[in-house]
Amino acid sequence: MSRSPVWHPFTQHGLEPNMLAIARADGAWLETADGRRIFDGVSSWWVITHGHGHPKIVRAIQEQAGKLDQVIFAGFTHEPAEAVARGLVELAPPGLAHIFFSDSGSTSVEVALKMALGYWKNIGKPRTRILALEHAYHGDTIGTMSAGARGVFNAAYEPLLFDVGRIPFPAAGAEQTTFDALERACRAGDVAAFICEPLILGAGGMLIYDAETLAEMHRICKRHDVLFIADEVMTAFGRTGTLFASEQAKIAPDIICVAKGITGGSIPLAATLCTEAIFDAHCSQDRSRMFFHSSSYTANPIACAAAAANLDIWRSEPVLSRIDAVSKAQAACLAQIANDPRFEKARQIGTIAAFELRGASTGYLADVALSLRRKLLDRNVLLRPLGATIYIMPPYCATADDLNGVYAAISEVAVEVRR
Repeated sequence: MSRSPVWHPFTQHGLEPNMLAIARADGAWLETADGRRIFDGVSSWWVITHGHGHPKIVRAIQEQAGKLDQVIFAGFTHEPAEAVARGLVELAPPGLAHIFFSDSGSTSVEVALKMALGYWKNIGKPRTRILALEHAYHGDTIGTMSAGARGVFNAAYEPLLFDVGRIPFPAAGAEQTTFDALERACRAGDVAAFICEPLILGAGGMLIYDAETLAEMHRICKRHDVLFIADEVMTAFGRTGTLFASEQAKIAPDIICVAKGITGGSIPLAATLCTEAIFDAHCSQDRSRMFFHSSSYTANPIACAAAAANLDIWRSEPVLSRIDAVSKAQAACLAQIANDPRFEKARQIGTIAAFELRGASTGYLADVALSLRRKLLDRNVLLRPLGATIYIMPPYCATADDLNGVYAAISEVAVEVRR
C-alpha cells in the first residue's frame, strides 16, 4: 500500500504511519466503513458539543449551500452572519458589542491580540506588552505561539516569537503569587492586554482554577486599565457547565475568543467579541486606523448558517440539562478513579474530567500517551492523553453507560501499561 500524501496534525508519522479511516458519525460515536463504532471521548478535538450530525445544524448547512455558498465579506454582509453576531451579543457577558469573524481558534486569538495592540495605538497610548499565564496554549500561529508556553510545541519556531510576560499559574493555595505577579506586571504601565484560558488550561494539562481567582485577575487588570482577553476557544458553549466560562466569575472581559463549539463542531468558524471602545478606536474617517485583518473565508455563509442553527439549539433545547447530566455521570465515574491507587489528582469542571496515571513519566511527549491511546482505540474508545494526563471530554449526548464503558476501558488499559 502506497503512502498517503496527507500530513496529519500533531502526528509523528514515523511512529504512526497508518491512519484509521472514519466513514460516518452519529451522536457520540464515530464509525468506520466496515461498521466498527468508536466512542468519541474527546469530542473530535473538543469541537463537537451536541453530538455529531445534529439534524438542525445539518439541515441549515444543506439549505444555505443551495442559496449562498461564499461572498467576500469586505463591503458585503449576509443574514447568517448578522444572525450569529446578534445572537452572540445577546448571549455573551455584558459589554461585548462587536463580532469579528475568522476561521479557527488560533486566528480568533491572533485577532484578539491585534485588536488590543491596535486599540492602544489608535487612542494614542501605545502599549505593546502582552501578559499570559504560564503553561498556556493559545494556538499555533505566530502570535498565539508567542502567547503560549514555550517548549516542545514551538521550540523550532523560537526565532519568530515575540516576548510575552509570564504570570505564574494560580495553583490551589498559591493564588496570591499569581495576583502579586500580575499586579507588578500591570503596574509597569506598558501592558496592552492579559490573556488567559478561563477556569481551565487545556493543552497545558487540563489545569483547573476557581472562579474567584479568575475574578481577581480580572479586577487587577481593570484597576490598571489593562485589556482582559478570555480565550474561550475550548471553554465556551458549555464545556465548564455554563455557556461561557467567564459567567462563573461574573466578569465581562474586554475581548472573548470563541471557535470549536460555535457551529456545534460541524464546520470551521471562529469569532472574536470585543467592546464598543475597542471597535470605536478603529472606527474613523482615517483609513489607516482600520483593523487590518482578514481571511478569504471570513464569515463564510455556510459556516455562519451552522453557527446560527447552533445558537438556536441553545435557545430552544435543554442543552444545560444535558450538560448537567454528563457532568454528574463524569463525577460518578471520577469518584471511583479517585479511590484507585493507580491514578492521582482526579479533577473535574463541568463536562471535563481529568486525572494522572500515577508513576508514569510526565511531559507531552511521554511514550505512555501513545501507548494509552493505542490500547484505548483497540477497545473502541478515542482519547488523546496529554502525556500521563488522561482526560475525558465527551459530547453532551453521551450517556452514563457510554462513560462507564470509557472508564472501564481506562482501567483495563492502565493495568497493561503499568505492566
